[in-house]
Amino acid sequence: MLFSRQNHETLAAILAEAGRREVMPRFRNLAEGEIREKRSATDLVTEADEAAERFISAELARAFPGATLVGEEAAAADPALLERLADAELAFVIDPIDGTLNYASDLPLFAVMAAALVKGEVVAAVIHDPVVEDSAMALRGEGAWLARTDGKSRDLRVAPGAAPSEMTGMMSWQYFPEPLRSELPGRMPAFANVSSLRCCGHEYRLAAAGNGHFLLYGRLSPWDHAPGSLLYAEAGGHVRMLDGSAYEPANPTLGLLCAPDRESWLRTRAILTPTFA
Repeated sequence: MLFSRQNHETLAAILAEAGRREVMPRFRNLAEGEIREKRSATDLVTEADEAAERFISAELARAFPGATLVGEEAAAADPALLERLADAELAFVIDPIDGTLNYASDLPLFAVMAAALVKGEVVAAVIHDPVVEDSAMALRGEGAWLARTDGKSRDLRVAPGAAPSEMTGMMSWQYFPEPLRSELPGRMPAFANVSSLRCCGHEYRLAAAGNGHFLLYGRLSPWDHAPGSLLYAEAGGHVRMLDGSAYEPANPTLGLLCAPDRESWLRTRAILTPTFA
C-alpha cells in the first residue's frame, strides 16, 4: 500500500487543525490540575496532550478507516498497542505534543507530529510547529521539505560532513543506561557544541534543515522518532541504530544516531559510544 501525496496532505492538515483547535488555545492557559506527572517530574502529560490526541485519532480514523492508531497517551494506558505496528497494513504513530515539558513551562518550543507506517516501515512524516504554523514533511523516496501556511515550501537538506571539532549536535544522554549515561557528558567537548531542546521534533527539524550535524537518542518511543528519522533520512542524512542496523519503530535496539553521512556517523559513534565502534 502506497501513501500518496494527497494522503500526506490530509495527515498534515489534521495535525495543523489539532494545533489550532486544541494545543494553542490551552498554551499558557492550563488550570491547576491540568498538568500531571507520568513517570517523573520531567515526564508530564497535560489536558492539551489528551485533547489533541483524541482529536487527531478521531480525524485519522475518519480519513483512513481501518488504520491502526498508536498515540503516546493511548499507548501509556495500553502498551500492547505497540505490538500492532509491525504487521499493520497502515498505522499511524501520534505525538500530540512533543516537548510537553516545554509546553507546560510556557516555553513556545513544541511540536505536533505523526508518522504513517506500512508493515512497520515509516513511509510518511509530519512535524508541525503550531506556534509559527509550518510543517516539516517527508515522504519515503520523495525527499523532505518545509511547508508554510502561505503555500510556499523549501527543500530540507542536512549539513555537509565536518571534522568533529566543527560539528554541533543534540542528544538526550540522560535516557541511556549506566555506565553510558554518566560517560556521555564527558565526551561532549570533542565537538563544537552539544545541546538539547527538550523536543525531538524541533531537534529533527533543525538537523534536517542543515542547522546541526548529529542527533543521539537513547529512549526510542516510536511517536518521538518515527517522524524525525524519516525526515532526516529523506533530507539526505545517515540514520542508524548504534549497532549499525536500520531503525525499526516496532523493534528498536539501544540508541539511535543520525549524522550527515556514513563517515561522519562512524566518527561520531566512535567518540560518543566507543563500545559500539
